[in-house]
Amino acid sequence: MTLASRPHFRWALRTRALELGERTLLVGVVNVTPDSFSDGGKFLSATKAMDHALRLLDEGADILDIGGESTRPGTRPPVSVQEELDRVLPVMEGILRARPETILSIDTYKSETAKAAVRAGAEIVNDVSGFLWDPAMASVCAKLRCGVMLMHTRGRSSEWHAQPPLAREEVVPLVLRELKQRADDAIAAGIEPAAIVLDPGFGFGKVLDENYPMLGHFDELHTLGYPLLAGVSRKAFLGRTLSQIYGHDVPADQRGNATVAATTAAVLAGAHLVRVHDVKPAREAVAIADAIRGG
Repeated sequence: MTLASRPHFRWALRTRALELGERTLLVGVVNVTPDSFSDGGKFLSATKAMDHALRLLDEGADILDIGGESTRPGTRPPVSVQEELDRVLPVMEGILRARPETILSIDTYKSETAKAAVRAGAEIVNDVSGFLWDPAMASVCAKLRCGVMLMHTRGRSSEWHAQPPLAREEVVPLVLRELKQRADDAIAAGIEPAAIVLDPGFGFGKVLDENYPMLGHFDELHTLGYPLLAGVSRKAFLGRTLSQIYGHDVPADQRGNATVAATTAAVLAGAHLVRVHDVKPAREAVAIADAIRGG
């Protein structure tokens, strides 16, 4: 078996750095939202969200990604900065009281939310828009000197249903070209290259089977020269494939095995980090995938 090489990086965060490449790091998802696609409402209270976060740490999460607004299609109008902060800050503060060394990421595209979250202890800003939806975000992150995860998306979720489909051969060149632009623009705004991780954005403006070329050619993203994150957990394109097996829709919370398969494929293709809802099975999967890589 020929595996994609995985370059090593030192990812510069706000107060520390992480070595990337030796093993795959796990980013555990904590959605403090009523309407996220897979677990909306389950952890909306600060107590439930904090308990869930601590459980993910116990299961082996290296980073916790805390989000207070869903970006799935069909969600409610955008929440205000204040509402977003009311959801995420108590959870962040509770986690850091219980586990002061925890590395927290704030999942937001709003610069004011990012600013408050980093001041509350977040080390990383995870922007699903790649700094496109808030013109102040890049300069704010540059001033905060935090780590950033920049995702590729084709427009906003409200626009996805009307976008023209992508041919299979179009997907990877498009993502490569536009992710490079996102990274270049971030650096031009003052972000240090060592602070950047790139995410091709599975499901974000790529409809169902359009995601498989991106997973199958994930190794080509290494040409961009940055660490890579893969977030395939419970995504709709996995459910679509399962529905073809079973003849009925497979809900997000029943896509665990498919998530493990897709996550393993991403690791074998060289992903440095994987973003997952279920940390324990992902930890086992990436341990085997990393062992294969080491072999």
